[in-house]
Formats: sequence, structure tokens, C-alpha cells
Amino acid sequence: MKSRVLNLVLKRLGIAVVTLLIVLFAVFFATSMLPGDTASILLGQAATPEAVAGLREAMHLNDPAILRFLLWLVGLLHGDLGTSYANEMPVAALIGGRLVNTMKLAGITTLLSVPLALTLGITAAMLRGSVYDRTVTILSIGVISVPEFMVATLAVLLFAVYLKWLPALSSVNEAHSLTDLVRIYAMPVITLTFVISAQMIRMTRAAVIETLSTPYVEMALLKGASRSRMVLRHALPNALGPIVNAIALSLSYLVGGVIIVETIFNYPGIAKLMVDAVATRDLPLIQSCAMIFCLGYLFLITAADVVAIMSNPRLR
Repeated sequence: MKSRVLNLVLKRLGIAVVTLLIVLFAVFFATSMLPGDTASILLGQAATPEAVAGLREAMHLNDPAILRFLLWLVGLLHGDLGTSYANEMPVAALIGGRLVNTMKLAGITTLLSVPLALTLGITAAMLRGSVYDRTVTILSIGVISVPEFMVATLAVLLFAVYLKWLPALSSVNEAHSLTDLVRIYAMPVITLTFVISAQMIRMTRAAVIETLSTPYVEMALLKGASRSRMVLRHALPNALGPIVNAIALSLSYLVGGVIIVETIFNYPGIAKLMVDAVATRDLPLIQSCAMIFCLGYLFLITAADVVAIMSNPRLR
């Protein structure tokens, strides 16, 4: 059985490597096909055709796409993300500080959303069919149905425009105290927490309910075990695998949600950097930012699959 689990895990990791290569290929060629000429945008409307042609030659834009892709891939393997077209700085230097800001936002959201979602999902499963369960279910489905930009817009209208409790924009450089940090991170974190928690609540609730319907849990109930003891001692440990899987899958939504949230709240993270790079057709910067997001998403999805394989009792 252990060898079977190991083979399945190695197979999934192999699929992840192949998927990564496909993603790198897709990211490079998708960004290369963006409308507009990079050299013309960088030089402006007053540029002469000769100047545009010279810049295209200097940036190797006239080289075949497959050759540029292979050179880019070799650079990645050596840790070289390239040089930004817009400001001629190393892409790694531009991404460094912004990536830290994005990781802070994702980390705070995770610390808030995971305990909240697990608590609501587990208690809803314990009280299945009650008013509390129906309320949690309806609210979570409602939040799932609302896109991130709508949640962010409603948060701005409520907390910044009408109540005037929080700033509409999140400027990390203006934080000089703990209160400032809370005010700056509040709305981006609230928006992401709503989106992440709703999906996690649904998946956690389903995992616990499925475990509660197993024969050994029903036997524990017939022997006189209280419902809370039955859940905490018998159901929850066996539902741990599906719950961890649900957490990993739900956190993967951070990849898409953080792009929208950083743009709306003008948060200085890597997603905002990528959106700004699109405006100037800064291809190395766009490709590197997109690659980081794809890597994060692929890591979480792969981790969820590996946990699902290792926690499957039929494979133990």
C-alpha cells in the first residue's frame, strides 16, 4: 500500500512538472501576443520608424518567438528573470518588495479566513438541518455567487464612503502605527476573507457530514458518545485529509482574488505591479509576475492532490 501511495504521489508531482512547463509556454506566448508594439509604446508617438526599429532590434523583439522563449527559459533556470523594458532595472529587484507585500496580504487573509471557515463549517455540520446550518449555508452560497470586484466595491461604498471608517486606498507607506496597519489592511483582507471563507465553509461542512455518516461514527453515537465528542474525537481526525484539501483548494482562489483586490484598493503588491506593466507592455515583468501567480496556484493544487492521496484510507 505504501508503495502505491508513493507511486501516486510521484505521478502527481510529475504531472505538476509537465503542467509547469506548459504554463511557462502559455504565459510567454500569451504575453507576447498582447496588442500594441512594445517599442512604439516605450518611445511614444513622436518616435521615428528608425528609432522604433532600432529599439526592437536592441530588445531582440525581431527574433523568432521560440528562440526568445528558450532564452527566457534558460534565464529562469539560472535565476535571471530578465530586465524591465520600462525602467531598465532587474525584474527580480522590482518584484522583491512587491512580492513581500502580497505575501503579507495573503498571510493575514489566511490567518483570518481559515479558523473562521473551519469553525463555521464544522459547527454547521454538527448542527445539520438547524436554523444555524441553513443560515450559514445560505450566506456562504450568497458570498460565493458574488464576484470579488463586487465585494470590494461594496466594501468601499460601506466603510469608506458612507461610514468613513476606513481609507478607500491601501497605502502601506503611510502606516506608522498598529492602528494605521489595521486600517490599511482591513478592506483588502475583508474582501479576500469573504471570498475564501465562503468556499472553504462549504467544502469543510461537506467533508465533516460525509465522515459523520460512516458506520464507526454512528456506532460511537449509539454507545452514548456526545455529539461534540463524536465530532472532535472520531469524525474530525478522519475528515482531516478532506479538510486540508479544502483549505488548499480554497486558498488557490487567492491567486485570482488578490489581482482584483490589489488593483481596486491600489495596494502595492505584485498583482498591481503586473497590471501596471501591462499598460507599458513590459513583457519580462508581465511574464515573471504571471509565472509567480501560476506557480502559487499550481503549488496549492498539487498540495491538495497529494494530501488527498495520502489521507485516503483505502490507500493506507
